[in-house]
Amino acid sequence: MNLIQQHLRVTAALIVREMSTRFGSKPGGYLWAIFDPVAHVALMTLIFQAIARMPALGLSFPLFFASGYLPFAFYQRMSGFMAGTVKANRALFSYPIVTPFDAIVSRFILQLMTDTLVTILILMMILELGGVSQPMNIAGMIEAAGAAALLGLGIGTINIVMFARFPLYEQIFGIVNRPLFMISGVFFLPESLPNPFRDFLLHNPLVHVIMWFRESIYPEYRADLLDKGYVIEFALVCFVAGLLLLTTSTREIREDRL
Repeated sequence: MNLIQQHLRVTAALIVREMSTRFGSKPGGYLWAIFDPVAHVALMTLIFQAIARMPALGLSFPLFFASGYLPFAFYQRMSGFMAGTVKANRALFSYPIVTPFDAIVSRFILQLMTDTLVTILILMMILELGGVSQPMNIAGMIEAAGAAALLGLGIGTINIVMFARFPLYEQIFGIVNRPLFMISGVFFLPESLPNPFRDFLLHNPLVHVIMWFRESIYPEYRADLLDKGYVIEFALVCFVAGLLLLTTSTREIREDRL
């Protein structure tokens, strides 16, 4: 119990430290975390309203793009934030009481809370300002967002070690990861694509995450291609692989050789 309490105190202290480092002591830091996704959704809405009469689902362009962008952001922001865990906390690992796992947990909690708050505020703004009124499956949205965050945690944990060991891998990952925003279903419904493109895209777990989130927002949407088990299994395999890499590299991390 004493060991658990010690890790909880360390994690809480790291969360406070990460908040201060990332957002600063001024409110503007937190406002930017909200403004950035709002700007993305607004920009996509303006572009597609100019070239299309109706969104692929429902009547609201902002809600359609938010239903794709927000779950994607859970993954993107989480994986990017987790990948920098060692670099941001390297000096603290010289203390035996602080472990890399504590830093991972603290960053995961902070990013999850931030993304959850941003998602709630954006959806409330769309519903209130856009006059959108429709029943939503809140539990399903939470599950989809959680799966996206878990996927980001898994990929980010792998990248903690891989980025440090192989600088070329970091560049390759950036090139491969960049087009995910375009091919994960943020702008379209996977069901609308012909084969073999549709089957190829279904190997991307983010496609399933976005279908999962959209199915919870739009009662009329039947995501027949959705495979929730595939998303969870993919995320857990990545996280376990990341923990194995981290465990085998803990000594090098503490000795600042990684």
